[in-house]
Amino acid sequence: MKPRLTAAAGLAVAILATGSLVLLVGGNSKAAVIHHTCSATDRQFLGAAQLNMAALGTLSSDYLQGEAKADDVIMQTDSAIDSLRNTDPSDPSLSKTRAILRAMFVEYGRAIKADKHHHDPGKYVYRAYGLANFAHDVLSQARPALAERGCDVSPLL
Repeated sequence: MKPRLTAAAGLAVAILATGSLVLLVGGNSKAAVIHHTCSATDRQFLGAAQLNMAALGTLSSDYLQGEAKADDVIMQTDSAIDSLRNTDPSDPSLSKTRAILRAMFVEYGRAIKADKHHHDPGKYVYRAYGLANFAHDVLSQARPALAERGCDVSPLL
């Protein structure tokens, strides 16, 4: 398999796995009590995260099919990082998710850069995939409490 296909396929698998895991596994962890919020800044973060995940997912799919260039995907990952940097969720789970997603976008950008220079993107895709799963776990656990307060995280799952 070509490295470009590996990188794009890795992100696609991460996005699909994150979405399907929420259907199979519920947030059943018995962790310390977290006081959730659903502030305007929380909603801003959720909107920005959802938009950036969708944009990168579409662009990655186009890249996989040879319809987008590596530089376009790299530019989107940089834009996603900047977009999330400009958010400041007050909810502790959303704040943690913000940091995880930013790291995931960094790793995916590194994968595309490696692929662009004909290097193996595998280790970066692996890291991005792991970060996506970690973000999924955090959001799955917080989902019921956030939903009670009016924040729906399901589009990110």
